[in-house]
Amino acid sequence: MKLAIVTPYPPSKVTLNEYAYHLVEQFKIKEDISEIVILSDDLPTGETYPTVEGGCPVSIKACWSFNSFNNLFSIRKAIKSAKPDLVLYNIQFLSFGDSKIAATLGLLSPMVTRMSGIPSVALLHNIIETVDYESAGITSNPIMKWIFNLAGTIMTKIILMSSMVALTMPKYVRILEKKYKAKNVALLPHGSFETPPVPSFDVPSGKKQIMTFGKFGTYKKVEEMIESVEIVRERTGEELEIVIAGTDNPNVKGYLAGVEKKYSHVKDLRFTGYVEEEDVPVIFGDSTAVVFPYTSTTGSSGVLHQAGAYGKAVVLPNIGDLKELIEEEGYLGEYFQPGDINGLADAIEKLVIDDDHRRYIAEKNYAAAASLPMSEVVDRYITHFHNLCGSKSSKTTSKQAVLV
Repeated sequence: MKLAIVTPYPPSKVTLNEYAYHLVEQFKIKEDISEIVILSDDLPTGETYPTVEGGCPVSIKACWSFNSFNNLFSIRKAIKSAKPDLVLYNIQFLSFGDSKIAATLGLLSPMVTRMSGIPSVALLHNIIETVDYESAGITSNPIMKWIFNLAGTIMTKIILMSSMVALTMPKYVRILEKKYKAKNVALLPHGSFETPPVPSFDVPSGKKQIMTFGKFGTYKKVEEMIESVEIVRERTGEELEIVIAGTDNPNVKGYLAGVEKKYSHVKDLRFTGYVEEEDVPVIFGDSTAVVFPYTSTTGSSGVLHQAGAYGKAVVLPNIGDLKELIEEEGYLGEYFQPGDINGLADAIEKLVIDDDHRRYIAEKNYAAAASLPMSEVVDRYITHFHNLCGSKSSKTTSKQAVLV
């Protein structure tokens, strides 16, 4: 099977690039896949995509741009040239732009691909029904929320016109089946990017590091985490290093620079900037605990799966989707209510001063991550791919119930 994947891919900084990297790493070593064509976004001048080695042949073609109105047509042209057996779209609602028109035009692509006679699978990482617009920094205006909900509902219906929609959380499957009467949705869990050998669950030498990882500025903000760690320092006398690993959310450029300036007086506060893939094990390996300073969620958390794979205890907000994911997949953590700085400090303190408790959570999270590696998730994808490619027509496929 020749597979095309429409997705950002490292060194692109567009959201879901890391997830795509790990998807490709697994797909390329599967016997069922003969060739992979990655249809990614244009890189800044001077940057180039790497050669992907090992496994089946993998080529990367830059054929679309974030916020371009031409993406629908350029992606269609690239697919026509590549002649794949199936196209997988690794997307969320703002994958093709934060401009409403650009985002909408890009999201038409899975439907257009299917209409052209090529099976298309939309891996949709979030759904509009679970997005908190205010916390995510989109809008707090009730009228605008209504407009966004209407637009999101229309776009979801269009995305459901692809051959199949893959969702990472059971809750999302239930919502689309109930609200849209969808029959072509599949539960394909996020999976752990990789499962390293059983790590040491001891605290790394040196100062204990309290780390957070991601793209910050919308529903992921670090001010409360910084202030909470300072409270823990005062309470316990522990020497704690605060590590902010990652970059600004594309919608809030300059956010972390502003935070760094505001908290310049805080000792042992380190901003890493973008973390290259080969440096991810070091960032996680050096940390004592990983904090999720979220006010809401927009889908399954790749960072949680990474924390589990590296055997780390976590501090998590007590909010809907993330809490549900933890309970369903076997992860453990200390919880706090978003906005409660003292509550966040309490959660961090428990992991800092009680090493047996921290280790217990870390071991449970590693076990949860090891129970569903991405290699197994990719096997499920391939099963669906064969079903879609073996169908007599895309029209027939779209009516099949393909729940795992």
